[in-house]
Amino acid sequence: MIYHIPVLLREVIEQIAPKKNGVYVDCTFGGGGHTTAILQADPTCKVIAFDWDREVIDLHKEKFEELFPGRIEFVWANFAQISLKLKKIGVKQVDGILADFGTSQHQIANKSGLSFSRDTPLDMRMSAGHHFSTAETIVNHASERELAQIFWDYGQERYGRQIAEAIVAARKKKRLLTTGELADLIMGIVPRRPGIHPATKVFQALRIVVNKELENIQAFLSQAGSVLKPGGRLVCISFHSLEDRLVKQFLREQHATFKLLTSRVVVAAEDELATNPSARSAKLRAAIKI
Repeated sequence: MIYHIPVLLREVIEQIAPKKNGVYVDCTFGGGGHTTAILQADPTCKVIAFDWDREVIDLHKEKFEELFPGRIEFVWANFAQISLKLKKIGVKQVDGILADFGTSQHQIANKSGLSFSRDTPLDMRMSAGHHFSTAETIVNHASERELAQIFWDYGQERYGRQIAEAIVAARKKKRLLTTGELADLIMGIVPRRPGIHPATKVFQALRIVVNKELENIQAFLSQAGSVLKPGGRLVCISFHSLEDRLVKQFLREQHATFKLLTSRVVVAAEDELATNPSARSAKLRAAIKI
């Protein structure tokens, strides 16, 4: 089984600065690496762990409640619902929020449709309980123009038009049902480049659209100011320019509410990159509520 190695762990703890009796939200619990580090940084603080993947919570809940009794609470929800879900458990404001917008290696390896290295159904939903539309639906029903737009807007795929045209031609003969079928089609169009699979950008684009990832980030950021106490800290980790742009723009617009803790984007140090290549795309920005 593949587990996710948390990125920028030292930098997260430095910026979120866990304090005595503090209450923190880990918006994307995943494998629990960041949550563990926060709970270990101060023996009195508490973490409210969000994840919209029910399997993730079921896998880790018992172990973490045993390791940190009374100091962790799990919430099955997307971070776009942070304000509502915190109110439901009686929490109005917290001392810090961490949002890691990346997809864990565990999810990529185990969720249908996320990996082009395994032939699985074209699903791509992070949480079937929260979304109904799948990548298969989009690939087989969106128009050629819509597909090309998706591949460019969310994947910056320069061969998007050719791929969209090929998809529409292929589905007239047979529905595209699996990752292998889609990846093979893309590999016939996109030239191979060192270090990146030809289907990477298209798969990213479809995953973002299926899971409404950018909309969820925008909804989350719009609530961050009201959820944090004065002096509370917001730490966001992005993995591609679309996410980072949303965070950067939000903090710029909210300069009356947030003061930047990071004058420039924080990236992984060489020692982390040597042991965790997944961190190469990670970008951290942090701010404190005024």
